[in-house]
Amino acid sequence: MTCLGYCGVWAVMLWATLAVVDADDTSEVVGAAAPHFVEVTVEAGIDFRYINGASGAKYMPEAVGSGAAFFDGDGDGFLDLYIVNGTALPGYVGPTGSNAYYRNRADGTFVDATLESGTGDEAFGMGAAVGDIDGDGDSDLYVTNYGPNRLYENDGRAVFADIASKLGTADPGWGTHAAFTDYDGDGDLDLYVANYMDFDPAQNVECFAGKVRSYCGPTTYPGQTGVLYRNDGGKSFADVTTAAGLRDDSGRQLAAVFGDIDGDGDPDLFVANDKKPNFLFVNEGDGTFSESGAVAGVAYNEEGLAESAMGADLGDYDNDGRLDIIVATYQWLANTLYHNDGDGFFTDLTFAAGLGVASVPYLGMTAAFVDYDNDGFLDVFVANGHLDENVAEYDPSTTYPQQNQLFRNSGDGSFVEVSDQSGPGMHVARVSHGAIFGDYDNDGDVDFFISDSDTPHCTLLRNDGGNANHWLRVRTEGRQSNREGIGARVRAVAGDLVQVREVRAGYGYMGSNDVRLTLGLGQYATIDTLQVFWPSGAVQTLVGLAADREIVVVEGADP
Repeated sequence: MTCLGYCGVWAVMLWATLAVVDADDTSEVVGAAAPHFVEVTVEAGIDFRYINGASGAKYMPEAVGSGAAFFDGDGDGFLDLYIVNGTALPGYVGPTGSNAYYRNRADGTFVDATLESGTGDEAFGMGAAVGDIDGDGDSDLYVTNYGPNRLYENDGRAVFADIASKLGTADPGWGTHAAFTDYDGDGDLDLYVANYMDFDPAQNVECFAGKVRSYCGPTTYPGQTGVLYRNDGGKSFADVTTAAGLRDDSGRQLAAVFGDIDGDGDPDLFVANDKKPNFLFVNEGDGTFSESGAVAGVAYNEEGLAESAMGADLGDYDNDGRLDIIVATYQWLANTLYHNDGDGFFTDLTFAAGLGVASVPYLGMTAAFVDYDNDGFLDVFVANGHLDENVAEYDPSTTYPQQNQLFRNSGDGSFVEVSDQSGPGMHVARVSHGAIFGDYDNDGDVDFFISDSDTPHCTLLRNDGGNANHWLRVRTEGRQSNREGIGARVRAVAGDLVQVREVRAGYGYMGSNDVRLTLGLGQYATIDTLQVFWPSGAVQTLVGLAADREIVVVEGADP
């Protein structure tokens, strides 16, 4: 969270030069579905307000914002919404709040069910992750905090009880992102918690940009290691960080995403670090990981710099069957797209893919792959917003609120920014940090929820028109594998459109998306072949599936 020397006039000159060089990259989207995003926050009944606890002392937790989660907490088939909040820090005077749980009423609106759900944590919240830890068929909720974390067990009726201390997962560090996966293949969900830095308000350092008080850069404070908790049958968790080869205090971790990056059938782990090289922990299949970020080419950008990485995501944007990586970075640095070359190495294709120039003048917090137009190719959404509310005092070239960005996948390995053509919901400038994705109204296209740090409310963007293309929604239900099928790889073939998607829990920046897969099919009304590669090793094949509906694939069951 620092300028890294890219601030001010020099950065503007750099951006202008890059813009001229890339000025001919203005290809028009022809014949594409053109969804529009409409903000429906208030009419949907969401009245949440974020509290960052700022007092003017520039305590680090104030700046980073928070995440959220889409999940079906009550099992009615509609996504509920959980939003993480901050709280008061020393010297803060003002209203306080808590995390909030909004139950989906199945009519396009939500009702605040925080009190009855028991999830109104009043700690300084950061992120949320969702997973069925005990295999009982309902989604449990893990919340990271600046301080001890919470693990809310779901009783099946969206009534939750915090069992973090009981199960040994109340990590006392500065938790940011969390993600569930079955790393050891034993059929239950394990948990990784990313931790940021060792910060104590009593030892707060005063930092300045010129003569203006500002938040300190991340190197001011030592980093904290992430923690891997092994699930021992849903009854307890064991800290196996060291034994698994994941302990590293040098990182300042803001995002952690699991996925089968090397294609060998088990989940690997990518960790985005702030002003430190990123980590790529390769799962060796024996309960241990080996770090290969630098060797693989994802520790640094193409200039050899360790970036101020914020959010991160995995996805196969070019439909070659391999998971690529996108990372949101600090202002005056381009967000980074790492292409998976399939041989254990990645290539930084940020500028070649058309994502570089447009991202330079913004501070990206969430970068995510999402097929918003259902054409079968993953697009990119970036939530932007500065960290310092008085940034314009020391860098007049930028602002605290910033416009978010949407990049449409052209289907040829490149992207075109379509933010200004995507409806009024994309036109406003806000301080956006977290963003999550899910079809909350079950109309066949993916909607966006954005955690904002500066406005009276957060932002719910309804996708209008994304379902003009065909789609198929796939919900996986494991039997030998974990109940939600986290880690399952789905390969869909419709005509000449072939796509591979993974069922995952934990995305972007401190958030958790709809665990159901929405497969965009473009013009195709039928999927010829759908294969599910389960974490257990089983492979299931379905043929001739009609589009525009939701199916449930149960591991081992007849099609």
